[in-house]
Amino acid sequence: MSLTLERINALPTEQFVAALGGIFEHSPWVAAQAAGLRPFTNVADLHGCMRRQVEAAGVEAQLRLIRAHPELAGKAAQRGDLTVESAAEQGGAGLDQCSPQELELLRRLNADYRARFGFPFILAVRGYGRAGVIAEFQRRLAAEPEAERLACLQQIYRIAGLRLAELISS
Repeated sequence: MSLTLERINALPTEQFVAALGGIFEHSPWVAAQAAGLRPFTNVADLHGCMRRQVEAAGVEAQLRLIRAHPELAGKAAQRGDLTVESAAEQGGAGLDQCSPQELELLRRLNADYRARFGFPFILAVRGYGRAGVIAEFQRRLAAEPEAERLACLQQIYRIAGLRLAELISS
């Protein structure tokens, strides 16, 4: 479904949230808070507004947002329980075609990452293949917790920007 910015600006709040609630994974509160700040002049303006809602929400809300994301090639993906957006993104990186060895490695990386940081590894996977995802996973496991929380937020903002660009036609 493609919407115009003009249409998004005109939607009643409930429909605005329904249309944009999935931009930030399982976190429609971001769209709900942005709804009252319309009109937006362009997609970058809308994206920036949504990002500011996350930044203003504080660390606890940010951690809930991070934790709302699925693990890459994790249990939700194996069960087919990903959102349409996440399934497409992970599939685009080939994570739905992992060998048994790659799945086992990703399972271990997901477990190690969650044990170290307390939230799932988040990567805007567009442009990555399986090997690149694994390499990035391994690199970021060495990060400090606060730096990694901020890295996850940056990845979430990138994912949101890509999702908005796909949803809203110019």
